[in-house]
Amino acid sequence: MDISPLQQARYAYQPKLPAILRKDITSIAPAFGEATSAATDADAVKALFPHTYGMSRVTFTEGDNQAITARRNVGVILSGGQAPGGHNVISGLFDALKAANPENILYGFKGGPSGILEDSYQIITSEFLAPYRNTGGFDIIGSGRTKLETQEQFEICAKVCKKHDISALVIIGGDDSNTNAAVLAEYFLEKNHGIQVIGCPKTIDGDLKNEFIEISFGFDTATKTYSELIGNIERDANSAKKYWHFIKLMGRSASHIALECALETQPNICLISEEVEANKQSLVGIVEDIAQAVSARALDGNNFGVVLIPEGLVEFIPEIKALIDEINHLLAKEATAFNALTDSDQRVAFVSSRLSKSSQAVFTILPDEIQKQLLMDRDPHGNVQVSRIETDKLLASMVENRLKHMKAEGTYKGKFSSMTHFFGYEGRCAFPTNFDADYCYSLGYNAFCLIGAGLSGYLSSVTNLCAPAQNWNAGGIPITMMMNMEVRHGAKKPVIKKALVELEGKPFTYFAKHRSRWARETCFTYPGAVQYYGPSEVCDKTTVTLVLEQSK
Repeated sequence: MDISPLQQARYAYQPKLPAILRKDITSIAPAFGEATSAATDADAVKALFPHTYGMSRVTFTEGDNQAITARRNVGVILSGGQAPGGHNVISGLFDALKAANPENILYGFKGGPSGILEDSYQIITSEFLAPYRNTGGFDIIGSGRTKLETQEQFEICAKVCKKHDISALVIIGGDDSNTNAAVLAEYFLEKNHGIQVIGCPKTIDGDLKNEFIEISFGFDTATKTYSELIGNIERDANSAKKYWHFIKLMGRSASHIALECALETQPNICLISEEVEANKQSLVGIVEDIAQAVSARALDGNNFGVVLIPEGLVEFIPEIKALIDEINHLLAKEATAFNALTDSDQRVAFVSSRLSKSSQAVFTILPDEIQKQLLMDRDPHGNVQVSRIETDKLLASMVENRLKHMKAEGTYKGKFSSMTHFFGYEGRCAFPTNFDADYCYSLGYNAFCLIGAGLSGYLSSVTNLCAPAQNWNAGGIPITMMMNMEVRHGAKKPVIKKALVELEGKPFTYFAKHRSRWARETCFTYPGAVQYYGPSEVCDKTTVTLVLEQSK
């Protein structure tokens, strides 16, 4: 296989571990803390998880743990979208497994959860793993979005595990994947199958977090990758001085990526979906705010700038959210008649004529292309595929139209040209930063220690992440403590609660304090490319968000 010089160099990198995980694995013992409870809907969650609810938090300390050397086989699954560092979770898991007993075997189920249902696997050996250490992607065994949620699926999982003498599964995924891990762990305990389930917190969106999951893996690398690109565009904008760049960033349910990138690059404007929703800000109001910022900079002779937009913004704008809900309901109700139409203009007219007056008014002000995007093929749940709506182009177009009216009124005298971008897949499989390489390796190593402690239904937890890696804390939290009840497909189901941007939190407060100056002045900062060699403050630093959250 052809490899780049960076690949070769990264293979040799030895990730840093918390001090406790550097010890002989037989001297790493669990210490149990206070019992836990769900943040909300505690009674309902407890009723659904009688075997795993209320379990104690775990911290690893020095102590005798000879039981960890028992011979065991472990399975691992990559679930959901890719995030930088997944390969290192598997590397840490493998190294801990082999440190405990060289005869242990790691089964990597291919293509996500479907791999275990189909008994499709790869035995992971040191030779097989070597080319994937410290690299991005999930290509070592692949990933998938199949959900493990039915008793029939659970029994197939148990049957496959018993066939290979697998006594523990590690599921590497986001909120939905780890919700499934909790359900599976509960089921295995209820049926006395003797199979442990441990989760690892993954998502570049950054919305799987709490006091004990300070950051989901991949978020650091993805935001640094996007911030490099944003910084490059900012420098180009400041050089050419003639374009406004509208940049859409990953993050459907939360705006953590947009906020972190804003903190790293100081753009002129960054929209935060949670704030838009809290203020009940309209689409017209958002456009007006951007147009006024463009006009103000034009007075200073600066006919250029950068706007950051979270991917899921449209779902947080009240009248757009209502419009989308109405379209989803309409197309589900009249699917046959709608699908019989092949011309996009006919489809637009069909929907427009059946909307309520308020939604019709919103629909008609949208550019033609956006109208058509709202009517594209639905996702498996029958909803609009928000990631395919070009919010960057929507705002650029509407701002341009508003500026034309302002120019006609004599209230705007500048020049406006826009360019649009979407940064998404560029960050999902990047070479992990040193932070993510270390953090993910620690999560994987720690996951096996949770298995060795005989635990199930836990999420691997590594904390104190603003400190050097040797001072990180290792342990685990019950997945049930992160759950609440939400309506899914018309019924209440237990799910891990998504962590949204807190408008009273330190990262947003810092951003809000500085954004008016960033909007008028050119305060761009240029993070540059991710660095792997050099001073620790350059190579090992974590996100600005985490630093602000943990500041005193």
